[in-house]
Amino acid sequence: MRGAGKVKLAWFVPAAAAVLLAAESDLTPSDKIKQGHSRHGENFDTGPRAKPWKMEGIGHTHFPITTSNPEVQQWFDQGNTLLHSFWDYEAERAFRWCLKLEPDNAMAWWGLARAAGDERGKEFAREAVKRKSKVSARERLYIEALEAQVAPDRLRDRDADYKERNAAYKRILESICVKYPDDMEARSLLALANMGDARYGAESIIREILVKKPDHPGAHHYRIHNWNYHEPEQALGSCKRYGEIAPDAGHALHMPGHVYGTVGMWHEAAISMDSATRAEKSYMRERMIFPFNAWNYGHNRNYLNYILEQLGRAEDAVFGARQMIDAPLDPSFNSEKGYSTHSQGMVSLLRTLVKFERWKDLVDSKTFPWRDQLSDKANRHYAETRGYLGLGQIDKADEVNRKFEDLGKEFEKTKTFDGVYKIMKLELRARLLLARGDTLQGLTMLGEAAEKQFEHQKRDNDPPFYPELLYVSLGRAYLEHKSPALAAKAFEKALEVCRSDWFSLSGLVEAYHALGDKGKAEDAMARLLHVTSGADHGLRWMEQARATGVTAKPRDGSPRAQRDYAAMKLDRYGPAVWEPYEAPKLEVTDPTGKRVTLDEHRGKNVILVFYLGKECLHCLKQLRDINGKKDEWERLDTVVLAVSSNQPADNAKVLETIKAPVARILSDKDFENSRRFRSFDDFEEMEIHSTILIDKKGRVHWARSGGEPFGDMGFLVKQLERMNKAAD
Repeated sequence: MRGAGKVKLAWFVPAAAAVLLAAESDLTPSDKIKQGHSRHGENFDTGPRAKPWKMEGIGHTHFPITTSNPEVQQWFDQGNTLLHSFWDYEAERAFRWCLKLEPDNAMAWWGLARAAGDERGKEFAREAVKRKSKVSARERLYIEALEAQVAPDRLRDRDADYKERNAAYKRILESICVKYPDDMEARSLLALANMGDARYGAESIIREILVKKPDHPGAHHYRIHNWNYHEPEQALGSCKRYGEIAPDAGHALHMPGHVYGTVGMWHEAAISMDSATRAEKSYMRERMIFPFNAWNYGHNRNYLNYILEQLGRAEDAVFGARQMIDAPLDPSFNSEKGYSTHSQGMVSLLRTLVKFERWKDLVDSKTFPWRDQLSDKANRHYAETRGYLGLGQIDKADEVNRKFEDLGKEFEKTKTFDGVYKIMKLELRARLLLARGDTLQGLTMLGEAAEKQFEHQKRDNDPPFYPELLYVSLGRAYLEHKSPALAAKAFEKALEVCRSDWFSLSGLVEAYHALGDKGKAEDAMARLLHVTSGADHGLRWMEQARATGVTAKPRDGSPRAQRDYAAMKLDRYGPAVWEPYEAPKLEVTDPTGKRVTLDEHRGKNVILVFYLGKECLHCLKQLRDINGKKDEWERLDTVVLAVSSNQPADNAKVLETIKAPVARILSDKDFENSRRFRSFDDFEEMEIHSTILIDKKGRVHWARSGGEPFGDMGFLVKQLERMNKAAD
């Protein structure tokens, strides 16, 4: 696989490595392949590089294609089924294997285009178009539909309307439906293309599919999306069935939770989201994948935390947020910026602490790992202002709030977070006015903030980014100032955007009790007791509702009966907590021929590098950079193991030229270890680059594999520091 004797064995001696790196621009395409890049081009450097496995618990669909190999049809069906649950990464793995078996299969390229999406998808679609003459008339229509959707007409303006291309896509799908009345896959794609925009049309198509294929995962999935924001009750039947059809697909368990949350079925929502996070963690554990590689994990865990808040389970919500914050970081997929798992964990923790009035935690500098970015600065000042107000330290709150308001000029330069910032600004001003006794102006301003926050939250049924439902705060303020009628209106308004919200229901018990409306007070108490049946003890608003003396039997006010979340046993879906996975066996050979394993390094952190040997210039640079951090690795109690397929005798010659190398240079016979550590491309049968962090107990915390070696030494240092801190 690699040519012998092309370069001298200079390794990471700085001067020699610099010479080698200078020659990198002269590399031929075949040289780059030898350095871990796909021989099929850059589009294959991204995505899965290990072979698929037969997946159970994902549902089943059959999409007949032109092939002479029954195994190709099997993997195509698996990929197509996975696409119906938006599990694109695993779908791509299945379609890649189809291409390994039949490189010229047009429909395998079609599936790969759909799974990859983005710019890679366009390139894969072009490959499908090149081969469409080799398939049936029905399959050609599928390829032409995709071509119409992803490939804009080059004769038109560059900003060709996506809606126009999507309309052309749907027209071809409609033709397939008419010409091939038994083809349920075309109907499912047409329902997907129409969902949310033409709800009745999409629902009609879905009903047609379910008459013939009652367990079609796509039909149930798309029905949930179709009604998610409008009359979600229409999708409750599919919410129940979808998770039963595909219990091992995290998204199939997750999506029903959206609908359950929207209609206020918080127990069912918790069962849904908890099952989904467990299924995702089971998948990660079995396939040696990390939270930052699972596309929906952060959103799913954040949603579960929000639902736990709605059930009055603050401790569980805080624990979940901590899980997100403490999950392994990654410079590309879980950085400290953007919509990452880490960032969602920060938002989730802020939301829980504010809702449950954890004032001391909000002002404690150790609670949040605040970052030097604008949204964090705003959230920090907001949290501390709320915390000091809750603790009665008004002057301190005012001081921090001035810092919050000073950020306004920075927000004027960007639209990011701008809407939330303006609502926060109005809310904090209102709370400071109320704290200083300016009741009329404070209530007026809090009402304005509540209205804006209501409009902001009702646009989406994802976990709210705003820390609190301000109509609840307004209702509490009215109760405090002896205006129960206005309080009741505020709490009822809050229930419009968040059904069965226990914070609102507890306020209604107090408000209607004060108004002497026994019936409404008992109704609110009955619903409150059902929602909070498994809540933490001693919650302030629950205690105040009980203090009214209003009694009732728990009653579920939801559109359908629910199971009790606290009574559910969900272990069958997977573990409740993500933990680093046990490292596979490492059995390599040092330059003297001695066997080396991970066990002998227990008690030390390990940076395990799989590199491509003596001709890989990128590898030389990586190893040189690692060598330059020798003091850091010693400080962090870390050893470096560098593994390649080079023979021990070759490595012995290398060591003769190196003074005090940081890495132990080790040999991997027949790629046995690189395969175990997923540092091998099964599609092209070639080794690839990997950098892996293993803790002192022999557990893998982080890994990166691909066509390029990992070069961010600063990230490795920070991640090792986090690993050591977690172990203390």
